Amino acid sequence: MTTYATERSVRRQDAATDALLGSRRSPRLLWNLAATAIVWGTSLVILALWIHGGGIQAVIGLNAETYSTLGRLTGLISANLLLYQVLLMARVPIFERGWGRDGLVRAHRLTGFWSFWLMLAHIALLSIGYAVNAHVNPLLQLWDFVWNYPGMMLATAGTGLLILVVVTSIRKARKKLRYESWHLIHLYAYLGVGLAIPHMLWTGSDFIGQPLVSAYWWTLWAIAAAAVLVFRLLVPLSRSMRHDLRVVAVEADGSNGVTVRMRGRDIHKLGAQAGQFFNWRFLDGPGWTRSHPFSLSTAPRGDELTVTARIVGDGTSRMTRMRKGTKVMFEGPYGAMTGDARRRSKMLMLGAGAGVAPLVAILEAERFVPGEAILVTRDHDPAHALRRPQIARMVAKRGLRHYTLDGHRSHGDSTWIPATHASWAGEDLLRYIAPDIEDYDIFLCGPGHWMDSIRDDLLETGILPSQIHSENFSI
Repeated sequence: MTTYATERSVRRQDAATDALLGSRRSPRLLWNLAATAIVWGTSLVILALWIHGGGIQAVIGLNAETYSTLGRLTGLISANLLLYQVLLMARVPIFERGWGRDGLVRAHRLTGFWSFWLMLAHIALLSIGYAVNAHVNPLLQLWDFVWNYPGMMLATAGTGLLILVVVTSIRKARKKLRYESWHLIHLYAYLGVGLAIPHMLWTGSDFIGQPLVSAYWWTLWAIAAAAVLVFRLLVPLSRSMRHDLRVVAVEADGSNGVTVRMRGRDIHKLGAQAGQFFNWRFLDGPGWTRSHPFSLSTAPRGDELTVTARIVGDGTSRMTRMRKGTKVMFEGPYGAMTGDARRRSKMLMLGAGAGVAPLVAILEAERFVPGEAILVTRDHDPAHALRRPQIARMVAKRGLRHYTLDGHRSHGDSTWIPATHASWAGEDLLRYIAPDIEDYDIFLCGPGHWMDSIRDDLLETGILPSQIHSENFSI
């Protein structure tokens, strides 16, 4: 009788889980389609502008005009990618909900570097094209552009700022900068874009004498500027004032971690979900203006939010000294690595370092049958592990299976594996942990290089890329 009752209870839980998963699929897909449609729509307009301006005929001519028309095309594409950069930095909800943090990070890097290189190609090709026509040195032609064409002095200053942002965004340079310094430099991208764009409307042949085209372009940039103002300033300020979020407790978590609990007014109306993150500003003194992205480390309950962070710099060190009652400003919630991504009843959670915290929050919020949720955690030193009491509680009460892979990393092909397991092939270890891995949704959160390594091995097991749901906080 007991066995039968248990099986019937499990079947009811499975049915409830299946119904819940089915109801989550449509909204995310619709947001994704809408975000993708905007990108393709504006890109096709750029192509149409170039073709309408005689671009194809000029390329076929194989003369000086060929350089100029290719310069026009690279300039149009570069400007369009800069538009996307602004929209991505503005955290417009349609892109956040459609692509998630991981998708936005990839799109941000891709559009940023491509817009930069195409901008340089635009400058070089136009200089060569005009120089061939005028029978002068291309460098002299470039000098003439800067000094004698409307808006080019502004564009030159903007280009210099964008070069600064791009150089400091290269991974090797990025690692040498404090997060606070890099974040401040990165904000100059807004100014660089603002200075670089106007010259197109004042001197570009695709816009001069075409009022409708100019109106379209100005409207797009006005919308982008408004999005920055609304979603990066007005909405966060309004929400922070309305919800009056304040620190209620600061607790040590592991040997070098800190957990901060905050409580406010009508916090549940934010609609935050386990796995999402906010950009936080703690108004506790100097340095409060710099925001930091931290995920929720506990499933939201009532009017309380909790974050957990590793102590790695000035910002996180300040958190350990915060007093009860410290006021908190925030932007968010952001991110799509939530339970809404689930398509299967089983979950395999793979987390390293601070990336364990959002996975624990998701497990707290989600339904699963005992034995059908697996958490694998990775820390350089076991003493650094975060959220251990919460994990132990789910192991004891909900049947979570927990594996630790701590210690120095392996120097083999699968660098996500610790040296203690270096004899294992990555895909074999994953199969050992979850023999029926095809039946799992896989949630992945941790340092970028660690996630890249484990993602490669996950795909080697034969699972579908759509089974992997991840969040990347490095840009």
